[in-house]
Amino acid sequence: MKVELLGYTPEPDFITGMAALLTHSELEPHLLKKMDKKQVKNILDNVIKMGHTSVVEHSLFTFSISDVSRALTHQLVRHRIASYSQQSQRYVKLTNPQYTTPPSITQNIDIKKQYDKIIEELWTFYQNMQEKGIPLEDARYILPNATYSNIIVSMNARSLLNFFDLRCCLYAQWEIRKLAYKMLKLVTEVAPIIFSCAGPSCKTKNICPMDKKTCKWYPK
Repeated sequence: MKVELLGYTPEPDFITGMAALLTHSELEPHLLKKMDKKQVKNILDNVIKMGHTSVVEHSLFTFSISDVSRALTHQLVRHRIASYSQQSQRYVKLTNPQYTTPPSITQNIDIKKQYDKIIEELWTFYQNMQEKGIPLEDARYILPNATYSNIIVSMNARSLLNFFDLRCCLYAQWEIRKLAYKMLKLVTEVAPIIFSCAGPSCKTKNICPMDKKTCKWYPK
């Protein structure tokens, strides 16, 4: 899995802090540029704690995500408030078997052999169909969920906070959880105030939406 932050709103903490301050200020927006880092932190900490997170929508982040499974991207695109551009299996011919193997399968030697064998067979059949005149858009039907895919994703900070709430959870599927933590690390480096308390809701809100009392992170 490769994750890169391609671009983001300049000074995301400051922009969202300015938006938050504007809602309770008589000053014109351009005059709010005089805020210092301490003011930005104080106001953002307060509005995020109160759940008034609409102001952080003014900060946008764009990621390049590659070498992840189609199983992951099907989960990812369920997060509605975002923009997605995904590698097309209609137009891109996949020549070599490139796929994700879950850790549970990797740890089982016999299952891993069968898993690799079946995927190799599927890839061979995928190539054979094309050689026999089957269109690429139809041959792709045989490809498994494990097939690698590449996608570019843009989300505003509010959507990302919700994404981290759900996907950093220990009960999230392992691959998208891994992605969520990689994305969280990247955005925290450029917007440390907005994402200072980001993560699973058990850590950020002291609640477990799934009520998994057996989880080691279950709120006490």
